[in-house]
Amino acid sequence: MHARVVAATAAAVLGTVALLLSPTSDARAGEVGETTVIAHRGASAYAPENTLASIDKAAQLGFTWVENDVQRTKDGELVVIHDDSLQRTTNVEQVFPDRAPWKVKDFTAAEIARLDAGSWYSPAYAGTRVPTLRDYMCRIEHNHEKLLLEIKNPELYPRLEQQILKQLGNEGWLDQKHLRRLIVQSFSADSIRTVHELRPAITTAYLGSPTAAQMHQYARFTDLINPSYGSLSKGYVSAVHSFEGPHDEPLRVFAWTVNDAATARRVAGYGVDGMITNKPDVVKAALGSN
Repeated sequence: MHARVVAATAAAVLGTVALLLSPTSDARAGEVGETTVIAHRGASAYAPENTLASIDKAAQLGFTWVENDVQRTKDGELVVIHDDSLQRTTNVEQVFPDRAPWKVKDFTAAEIARLDAGSWYSPAYAGTRVPTLRDYMCRIEHNHEKLLLEIKNPELYPRLEQQILKQLGNEGWLDQKHLRRLIVQSFSADSIRTVHELRPAITTAYLGSPTAAQMHQYARFTDLINPSYGSLSKGYVSAVHSFEGPHDEPLRVFAWTVNDAATARRVAGYGVDGMITNKPDVVKAALGSN
């Protein structure tokens, strides 16, 4: 919750952190160590994103951590999809041509279940569906995977945090064993603060790059700071690590979205704790381990 006692020079580091934010600075500093690799929307370079096929592919490649995005249908069902519109990743325009702009929140779960969420990616995945969160969690459990769950567009869905937590509880994912396999993240600081207040035992992550002056505030309710890799430097990562989160552990950093070997090696040199990637096998090979 506060700066680590052992980090006596943290204030000095934070005072100069703005000078260290260039993504090219310290690119070769440090050695590649143990880094968590998270399959972004599943192994989304190899199967349609945020589908059961994508998390099955991640499992086949040997990766346990997967990331997803959760939104809500018109009739209150939680579904796993990234965009607030169904247009990019389904055939909604063909099935419901008069329903533009095809927002997730304007369709019932039964209507979304009719859509093809795989053909846009490849004919081999024709007939793939947008999964409900319930079905998704069942598959995660079956695959013995771990989940980085993103609360997507919470401003569109009142009390989305409460509903997701209830669903996780119903699926048995809020016991001690499962909490070790779960991180909840969002671009909304208010959303993550709400999750922490309602379920303090859950590991939480903020998607973004808080300033040096803001970091102590975020450390009250989040365990990880997850920025775009392009905003990172070794100095920034060190500054984040100098704070303790709500579970009395140093804040960690997962960088997104790292998809090539050169970037993976550079970002590893900054000292990040994890990388979120569409190509987990490429990143793993670049790092030498996951």
